[in-house]
Amino acid sequence: MKHYDVIILGAGAGGLMCAAQLRENTGLSVAIIEGNMRPALKLKASGGGKCNLTNVDVDESHFLGDETLVRHALGVFPQKRLLEYFKERGLRPVIRKDRYYFCPKSSDEVISILTGCSRGCELLLGHKILSVEGENPFVVTTDRGRFHARSVVVSTGGASYKEIGASDIGLRIAQSYRLDTVAFAPALVGLTLQPKEFWMKELSGISFPARIHVAGKTLDEDLLFAHKGISGPVVLSASLYWHRSEIVIDFLPDFDLEGIRKEKKLLSTALPLPKRFIKGFLDAVGIEDKPCSRLNPEEWKTLSRIRSYAMAPSGTFGLSKAEACRGGVACNELNPETMESLKVKGLYFIGETVDVTGELGGYNFQWAFSSAVVCANAIGSMGSKAKTVQYDH
Repeated sequence: MKHYDVIILGAGAGGLMCAAQLRENTGLSVAIIEGNMRPALKLKASGGGKCNLTNVDVDESHFLGDETLVRHALGVFPQKRLLEYFKERGLRPVIRKDRYYFCPKSSDEVISILTGCSRGCELLLGHKILSVEGENPFVVTTDRGRFHARSVVVSTGGASYKEIGASDIGLRIAQSYRLDTVAFAPALVGLTLQPKEFWMKELSGISFPARIHVAGKTLDEDLLFAHKGISGPVVLSASLYWHRSEIVIDFLPDFDLEGIRKEKKLLSTALPLPKRFIKGFLDAVGIEDKPCSRLNPEEWKTLSRIRSYAMAPSGTFGLSKAEACRGGVACNELNPETMESLKVKGLYFIGETVDVTGELGGYNFQWAFSSAVVCANAIGSMGSKAKTVQYDH
């Protein structure tokens, strides 16, 4: 049985960053155990293969989760430091749509940096993680063997992306130590429709900027109509906060409807949206497509719903279509300054395994990297206070 100072479960964004930090700043022996035959498959697939690393605007308001936990992690390793970290190692992220930081060529650039910086840690690929038991040492059991460690970092992610091996093993490990958890549920996912909104299904393929109000949040980005319902960046972010309640869509953000009131043009011409959408909307609310100047006061009141269309989605597109998950290890089970379990010394949880989820746009990778650095700093600090135990391999 092999022995290590630290075993990291999961070779994704958080796991690799944690390993890189430990490798660069400590003399601890570290193993990374990953179920896939290649590391960082979610990083590889994200952002259309170009990996949306972070966002121009990053603070705790863009996350669903404990604000103290998120604020501390972002303070330790903020967006600025994340960008510097990769720039120092030859990667210069580019901004797209004035807000998203992407790799200039491909996600392989960031994966290469993380795997290179963690070289020296033992990378055990193709090991299905079965359980973690005991304390100091912990016993990690996989389908290919058992391993001992003084500390275990659980960075196994959420349950979306099952096609690349995602599972709820992180929650099961936490539950085996009697830690409180929140079941994984789809987040950053499209929303399905009630029958009265089925008219939107006829608009599949149409996309334009919109604003959504949900649970006290206001979100702006593109909305996409799909066969199953509504999607697009603004809907994916809205789904993070949606819980079987109404959402309100502004299909014409900042547009002055009063400005076209005297127009002689047809509504479908005067309103700056795709005609197929406008005609579908007018049919749905019961207004004839006629010159703006011919609408009576009641019709104008009805037309104003284009700026505040209230609807209650029926559900989501499901985990198989979700970009991320809500849920994870309950935040109140963790020390915000270390990411360590308050009940089990030496057991840490980072990234999407924790009940913290960011909006669409690089927030979840930022959280993975930031929480990983917090964790690595804590483990490194503990390691510097005590001589590293030497084990026979």
